[in-house]
Amino acid sequence: MSEDPGTGPNRVSSRRRIGTARTPGARADTQRTLEELSFLHDVAQLASEARDWDELMRTVVDRTTEALHVEVCSFYLLDPASGRLVLAATNGLDRDQVGRISLAVGEGVTGAAAAERRPIEVPDVRLDKRFMFLGGFDRAGLTSMLSVPLTWNDRVVGVLNIQSVETRRFAPGEISFLSTIAALLGGIVEKGRLGREQEAQLEALTALDAARAELLSVVTHELRTPLSVVRAYVDLLADAAAGIGEVPARASAEDWRNAAVDQITRLDRLVDSILVSVRGEGLGDLPRLPFDAGQAVAETVELLRPLLRNHRLRFEPPAGRTLAVGDEARFRQVIEQLLENEAKYAPRGWGVSVGTWHQAGEVRTYVTDDGPGIPFEEWESVFVPFVRAARRRGRGSGIGLYAARRLMEAMGGRIWVEGNGYGGSRFVVAVPVAPER
Repeated sequence: MSEDPGTGPNRVSSRRRIGTARTPGARADTQRTLEELSFLHDVAQLASEARDWDELMRTVVDRTTEALHVEVCSFYLLDPASGRLVLAATNGLDRDQVGRISLAVGEGVTGAAAAERRPIEVPDVRLDKRFMFLGGFDRAGLTSMLSVPLTWNDRVVGVLNIQSVETRRFAPGEISFLSTIAALLGGIVEKGRLGREQEAQLEALTALDAARAELLSVVTHELRTPLSVVRAYVDLLADAAAGIGEVPARASAEDWRNAAVDQITRLDRLVDSILVSVRGEGLGDLPRLPFDAGQAVAETVELLRPLLRNHRLRFEPPAGRTLAVGDEARFRQVIEQLLENEAKYAPRGWGVSVGTWHQAGEVRTYVTDDGPGIPFEEWESVFVPFVRAARRRGRGSGIGLYAARRLMEAMGGRIWVEGNGYGGSRFVVAVPVAPER
């Protein structure tokens, strides 16, 4: 009795014959498919690991040239601003032309592929009227060409070309493979574009946030000084009313009152200017107009004299020319900030010295006291936000000197710390001398 052909030993051998019987063509197709999948995997991995865009594009065109056994591979990227296809990478042609060669959509075989949004195969470019030979870039002897558009969300973002010396017809599998590479590149291009847009937006938001924070730090100190002056005059008036110390003449008391009212009016103007400023983007460049820096310093010292009533104030009006260029109001604000710091940090009874002179094309003003000064290693760090000098640790916000430096830079001036010649240190503010008429 014969066995059923589908059972027993014969069944196993039959399956072996089905599983192993492959034609050479089938094995070649399988091998080619595996190579293509490996290539696409490598491209995807490169997209996530490449250090920069140029490196990625160069690698892709180089590998595509090898994978499709052609002499040239070129990648064009659509520039949204100009609407032209710009050479982004090439292998087999002059790479120095990257970024220089461009084609309009519809121009040449490359432009035609973009306009028609489909692969275009040209067996012999010498016989195709659409082909454009670009002198200084295209090389003679190239015959066959295949152009495939890169699309993303129904938008053309570029074109991928391959060219060969040998006249050939590209097989459907090769066209499909190049189209797959183009689709992968389209996704990479779009991802890169979105990433760059997000980075630009983040940078803009970060810059805006920094500008607003900077503005806040400056205006905070701009408000603090008149408040301190008002308080000083109020304290003087209160002391006089309580009979503490020498009772001032009626005229002096009236002057104090008027000075306090002036500072309150100034506060009102500052609030208005702040409301206008916060709609902008920080300090920017301040006006640079001629003003008498020596007179500005003298008037500021006189204004803040009540704040320094517990110190020995030494100031001699400057001799000689002190006409400078800058923003006078902001310059006064910086001097106020330095004098207010002395009122807060210099111990009662210490001397506070202020001086103005002309040196090296600048009008310079120093503010110092009789103390040991700021340690040398902190001379620069005191201008960093939220950093305070050792003698002032735990007092103040740490942004006043930062704001002062930003104001001076914005008007073309400078501020720094240096030795005062008596074992201490001093702050120096400098603005350019105004040119003589």
